[in-house]
Parts: sequence; C-alpha cells; structure tokens
Amino acid sequence: MEPYITLVTLGVSDLERSIEFYRDRLQFPVRLQLDDIIFFKLGELQLALYPWDSLAEDATVPSEGNGFRGVTLAHNVESYKRVDEVLQEAVEAGATLVKPGQRADWGGYSGYFADPDGHLWEVACLQGS
Repeated sequence: MEPYITLVTLGVSDLERSIEFYRDRLQFPVRLQLDDIIFFKLGELQLALYPWDSLAEDATVPSEGNGFRGVTLAHNVESYKRVDEVLQEAVEAGATLVKPGQRADWGGYSGYFADPDGHLWEVACLQGS
C-alpha cells in the first residue's frame, strides 16, 4: 500500500451548522455539496462533513461516545504570530479555544481550537519565528 490520504470525513451532529462554520465563517472552498454531505478542497486533501450517525452506520460502529477521540487535524503556518492570528480567526468564526498558542515540547509553537462538534484542530508553526 502506498500511504496517501486524500479525504478526511468528519461526523457532525448538525450538518447545516457545520457547513456554516466551515464554509461561511472559516471560508473553506467548496468542491461539491450534495443533500447530506459536503466536500471542501484543501490543497491536495479534501475535507468532508457528513452526519455523525450516518457516518457511524456506514462504518458499522456505534455512534455513541464522547471525549477525546485520538485524532487531531493540523494546520501549519509560517510564524508564531500567524498561529495566534489563525486561532483568533477560528474563535471569531465560532470555534472554542482549547489551548492558546504556546511553545511546544517538540520545539515549535502551537495551539488548539475545537469546531462546533468538538473536533480538534491544531494550528502550528514548526520553526521559531
């Protein structure tokens, strides 16, 4: 198998609310929107939003459960200042600030926000600046 990720699908509890958050507030570019799924074009990767229960059903797993899911999405930027700006932009768009930007143990600078369903996004800068 050649390791290559082309699509990340997030299960969401309220599709319209999540579309508004990602499309209208964060201004993610729409690639395709159907009745119960939307795809955003993020460079070579696509992000899809699909109803939580339907996604669980498709994967044949229970939809119950909460808390940390063992997955974060990351957005890398060019400077420490930009990390803080992106975190602020996300909060202004309706995200919840989980961890403000700060120096990370791995040597860079990062912070986290959560989307309306609690999916964690890390905003990070790998180099000091």
